[in-house]
Amino acid sequence: MVKFNNDWDEVLAGEFQKPYYLQLREFLKREYQSFTVYPDMNKIYSAFYTVSYGGVKVVVLGQDPYHGIGQAHGMCFSVQDGVDAPPSLVNIFKEIETDCGTAASSKGNLECWAKQGVLLLNTVLTVRQHTPLSHRDKGWEIFTDTVIGKLNEREKPIIFLLWGSPAKQKARLITNPRHYILQAAHPSPLSAYNGFFGCRHFSQANGILKRLGESEIVW
Repeated sequence: MVKFNNDWDEVLAGEFQKPYYLQLREFLKREYQSFTVYPDMNKIYSAFYTVSYGGVKVVVLGQDPYHGIGQAHGMCFSVQDGVDAPPSLVNIFKEIETDCGTAASSKGNLECWAKQGVLLLNTVLTVRQHTPLSHRDKGWEIFTDTVIGKLNEREKPIIFLLWGSPAKQKARLITNPRHYILQAAHPSPLSAYNGFFGCRHFSQANGILKRLGESEIVW
């Protein structure tokens, strides 16, 4: 049984007993026993432990975790302390510097964002070492679509940052007019110059939060 020790427990009550999740759990048991899988089992749900359902201000949607040694720790685009920022995160920092006029962070660990109400959510929460998308279509997408659906039901507005085609496809789940959707290209080096650089999502998100009477995010 997964326990978050915050209001996610009530919001997702019963989800972990559903057939799809029980099948996913058995798959993960085999994977963790037979291969190196990221993140560590106790960090799969780090994003949920750090940001309560009611505390979410902004959602950043990624795809699946980093698959390199020591990188993933349960928050999309973030790496553990002491690990160099991957190229996509470097580009995120570049956009923040241009957009907000603040110096780019030297730390790739984005837990400081999470503690301010940014849910750093991948659509797939685990991956086999050096094998991107290896845990795709195993059940995680059902779980994370449910999470997005639950967030969509919330009355208090949320800002969704959707970068790249897979993330943009999730816009169909966000139907509540109270919420805000900002879309751009993915920050990876392959696409950042096709619409991520210059998107100004970080200042836009803070502008929305300010209008809502919420504290802005220190990116």
